Amino acid sequence: MKKIFRLFMVAAGVLVLNSCSSDYLNTAPTASTGTSTVFETVDAMEMAVNGVYKTMTQQLSYFGQGYNGEGSVKTYLGNYCSNNYNRFNTGMNIYLMDNSYHINDASSWSRFPWWYYYRVIANANAVVVYGPDAQGDEAKRDYLIAQAKVVRAYCYMQLSQRFHYRWSLGKSDEVKNGNGLVLRLDTSTGPMGLSSAADTYAQIVKDLTEAIPVLEGEAYKRNQATENYQVNKDVAYAVYARAALIKGDYATAAQYAQKARKDYPLMSNKDYKAGFNTPTSEWIWSSYGSETETMYYWSFFAYMGFEANTSACRNYPSYMSKELYDQIPDTDLRKEMFLGPKPGEEDQYSKTNGQVTNKKSSMYKRFFEMHPNVPATAKVVAWHQMKFQSLDGVGVGHLNHFRASEMYLIEAECQYMMGNESAAQKLLEELNVTSGRDPEYTCTKTGEELLAEIKTYRGIELWGEGFDFGDLKRWNDPINRKGFKEGGSSYMKFAITCEQNEATNWWTSVVPQNEANYNPEIK
Repeated sequence: MKKIFRLFMVAAGVLVLNSCSSDYLNTAPTASTGTSTVFETVDAMEMAVNGVYKTMTQQLSYFGQGYNGEGSVKTYLGNYCSNNYNRFNTGMNIYLMDNSYHINDASSWSRFPWWYYYRVIANANAVVVYGPDAQGDEAKRDYLIAQAKVVRAYCYMQLSQRFHYRWSLGKSDEVKNGNGLVLRLDTSTGPMGLSSAADTYAQIVKDLTEAIPVLEGEAYKRNQATENYQVNKDVAYAVYARAALIKGDYATAAQYAQKARKDYPLMSNKDYKAGFNTPTSEWIWSSYGSETETMYYWSFFAYMGFEANTSACRNYPSYMSKELYDQIPDTDLRKEMFLGPKPGEEDQYSKTNGQVTNKKSSMYKRFFEMHPNVPATAKVVAWHQMKFQSLDGVGVGHLNHFRASEMYLIEAECQYMMGNESAAQKLLEELNVTSGRDPEYTCTKTGEELLAEIKTYRGIELWGEGFDFGDLKRWNDPINRKGFKEGGSSYMKFAITCEQNEATNWWTSVVPQNEANYNPEIK
């Protein structure tokens, strides 16, 4: 994989950010290779495509330390704005935790996803535009272009979750209200107006339907263990399934979720407990990470790896909400991934912030006995997460984007929405019992209780993987965090209630002012 970094440096010559022409998004390197050189041959074009993958996880110094692309989206914009995730005693991300950043067009939290995803889109667009002229193996050329289209579809899907109203809201004036996306599909940088969610999802579907037949030809097959970062047909299916779910197209979402998970058996319990840092049998798509290409203190694992020797992980550990933890059966493997208090340990942690300060207490000892490699200076907190583990001390790890488990949950939700409750029950049992994660699990719930069960198990299974905000927005559910005094586990300044309404702009980010400054088509 040293090849990936080298390929990225060649591809860097096509990093032309399309959403505006100002220095705000000018990230082209000082020594770059022209597009005519990058796309002269199919082999060089392959380098550009690998460069697209590399842009999804790298240090983004424009915004400061900790911004790393896809990992930052998951942590900051997916986990923080939720009910299931907590972070110990940190005050620097108050605007994320109280979900107020999105109505501020100067907020870095809104500017970052716009900047980042258009950066990736610009690279994918260059492949789509210039790739057809590359000389060499035509089948391989078409396969590479198809990969770029899937990446572009994924990026627009991610952006749409933030800059469009939720699909079910059905507001026709979102563009007029300052919400929407600049739907760039080529390498132009001129003024361009906003597009609605309907236009955006139409393009997502177009990209996927054009890419899937090419990828299904399987002219080239990736290695699941070493090339999981590459797009294949199953990644395209997974993007289609998630996009269709967001749009409320339940039949299509169920169809593609089933196709996406077909060749990805659920991981073993041993793999489940291994740290979520290396591709397993059920990883459909991920970003590459190794000690040879470390981002040091910028990566996802530098902020989420419970064993990482970084200040963020030592001093501000992340943990599951008490409310969600209490819903996990004692027979469930996933309960072992969090340091929940056992009977008799209820008084061993602070009722203000959850910290365990007594090093002689059973909770404290239990944590370090289970994980002796955790830095000795690390703080311990009740419900401390032990799911994400860095491959080394400074936060190295492969970053997952799609798993078979998510596809089961998508299909279960869709079957419920289509009135097929028995099918939804069966899928939940397959996820939990057949996998061995909870051999005693059964599902007989119906109606609203069954939907609540599906939501609960999305929270349990996908905890920390960046889904919570999007799920709450899609369901029109509120953020409702309780502090310790109210029987919850949120740090007191984050114990809030936030609903989706006109005052909160329906949890939809407005277009960053920087974009409007240089794009006169945006009013």
